[in-house]
Amino acid sequence: MTRLSFEFFPPREGDGVSRLMATVVPKLLVSSPEFYSVTYGAGGSTREGTFETVAALRAAGMHAAPHLSIGADSESTIVELLERYRKIGVQRIVALRGDVPSGLGRSLRSANAEALVRIIRKHFDSQFHIEVAAYPEVHPDATGPESDLDFFAAKVDAGADSAITQYFYSPYAYYDFRDRCEQRGLKLPVYVGVMPITSVESIVRFSAKAGADVPRWMLKKLESIADDETAVREFGCEVCIRLCEDLMAAGVPGFHFYTLNRWGATRRIVDALRFD
Repeated sequence: MTRLSFEFFPPREGDGVSRLMATVVPKLLVSSPEFYSVTYGAGGSTREGTFETVAALRAAGMHAAPHLSIGADSESTIVELLERYRKIGVQRIVALRGDVPSGLGRSLRSANAEALVRIIRKHFDSQFHIEVAAYPEVHPDATGPESDLDFFAAKVDAGADSAITQYFYSPYAYYDFRDRCEQRGLKLPVYVGVMPITSVESIVRFSAKAGADVPRWMLKKLESIADDETAVREFGCEVCIRLCEDLMAAGVPGFHFYTLNRWGATRRIVDALRFD
């Protein structure tokens, strides 16, 4: 069965969580996702907002997976937050290195996702299902594919249960990553991250930061229709639908949609796909 999940960021407005729960969540709930994940700002900058959003989802009877990054937090701070999540029934954590807060430089890079996975396992054993990140097109900070795979393997060895990829638009990036994982004996499920395209400016900006490749043919097409928002959304949905269809035919275990707290494009793509 193809797993489906959706990602939100914690709303910043005072009534943002209630509006998210009243508008976006119901539109996506009909797709029967396994869980919703909620992002975590650099250095824990959205710690309480993330918790509030996760708590709202849990109170509505939904499975929620908070993102958590180690940043500059102490082990005791991380354990305290995990205990809060455990008490409200959270059973899944998305464990990430995360972004280093502005002004702290790169000295915290050694505090990575592997260390966070080990902390979770040390204090909570198997109480949480741990998702980690995977980078089929290679993490932007990695020196190369092999060193990047070394970091991924370390997270798996530390106790990760499954992984979610950074988004990509060439299925061959996933196939290559899957093959390299198999060669290393890494057998955990790797779910595909999908970023719907609704704005040319946004997808170019996001991709530059994330190290995701926007194929030249795709970028040229988007640039040619950039002034027509409807055409951009239509083309973006078509690209993602074809991508997901190709990946489903190749046997991927499921998809994780980066919704940006919107439902339209994500719902359009999901409705066009036939899940098992």
